[in-house]
Amino acid sequence: MTSSPLTDRTIAILAADGVERVELTEPRQALLDAGATVELVSPKPGTLITFDHFDRAGEERIDKTTGSVSADDYDGLLIPGGVHNPDQLRADDDAVRFVRAFFAAGKPVAAICHGPWVLAEADVLRDRIVTSFPSIRTDLRNAGATWVDEEVVVDEGLTTSRSPSDLPAFNAKLVEEFAEGRHPAQARSA
Repeated sequence: MTSSPLTDRTIAILAADGVERVELTEPRQALLDAGATVELVSPKPGTLITFDHFDRAGEERIDKTTGSVSADDYDGLLIPGGVHNPDQLRADDDAVRFVRAFFAAGKPVAAICHGPWVLAEADVLRDRIVTSFPSIRTDLRNAGATWVDEEVVVDEGLTTSRSPSDLPAFNAKLVEEFAEGRHPAQARSA
């Protein structure tokens, strides 16, 4: 019997109100199916509100707050999209610090749709190749990234995708990258 690729790995999902439901739930399920322990981290305790594009979809229970966590406690970080979610995260100093710490440690990070906005705020995109929802490409370029229009892009431990339609490819790559573990070149962005 073979073990799951993410057995003994703990992954943080960083999200806030307005997160795109499917970009939270489907990658989380892929991580759980691969054997990972997954924790939802958010700026505020309690629950967060998920959306299906502009329509309220439901709520998710938050496990820990950004002010109470350390990247040392996790093996990887996932940042789902949605328009409001990353905008709130990039305004939270603890969330930005948390993201930077993953890069400094060379740990794998995955972001989809508008999620890379948080990476831009954390100033970890200089000289990186990424993709995202097309409307934020200029922001990512201004943060020093090379933006490409592809369903999934992997650059030394950083996995990015454009939208929910890319979730199958994104989920497969994020599991693969999280299973590989640390990427020393990831730290060059910190």
